[in-house]
Amino acid sequence: MNQEKVNLDGAEVITFGAGCFWCVEAVFQQLDGVLKVESGYSGGTVKNPSYREVCTGQTGHAEVCQITYDPKKISFEELLEVFWKTHDPTTLNRQGADSGTQYRSAIFYHNEEQKKQAEEWKAKLNAERVFPNPIVTEITAFTNFYPAEDYHKDYYLLNGHEPYCQIVIKPKLDKFHKAFKEKLKKEYAN
Repeated sequence: MNQEKVNLDGAEVITFGAGCFWCVEAVFQQLDGVLKVESGYSGGTVKNPSYREVCTGQTGHAEVCQITYDPKKISFEELLEVFWKTHDPTTLNRQGADSGTQYRSAIFYHNEEQKKQAEEWKAKLNAERVFPNPIVTEITAFTNFYPAEDYHKDYYLLNGHEPYCQIVIKPKLDKFHKAFKEKLKKEYAN
């Protein structure tokens, strides 16, 4: 996905943490209306942390994807729907086998409207008991974002044959494709 040549006029940004950023990136890159997805670290106290530092759980950062999207093609509400349905927002500091604060479920909102919608969705999903346990997703104002090292970028696109991609990411993408087929970019819709 060549993200450098995308026209970002009128675009909006949201930052999601939903476990390993390789999985989150692979999902959101395939949505029509998403212009750019960048893996990185957010919500911590250390400036310019490395992956190794974040993995210790001592920096306070979450693995996140900063998503730039065209609100004329995909709404923030649609992005929230994908966020909630493509990870387990009820497990504290864990997604599957990945555990630690860096894998927490988090929405780092960039404006008050995003905050309002995220909180409304969380309350509604909890009230309707959509998940067997209460949602623990952190909804926090965005303060910082540090891009991940280059080898994390476009991870699934470049390494889809690797065991982690086949065992963890591909099954997640298969479910995602079934649930959101009408929202996929043309090249992923088949």
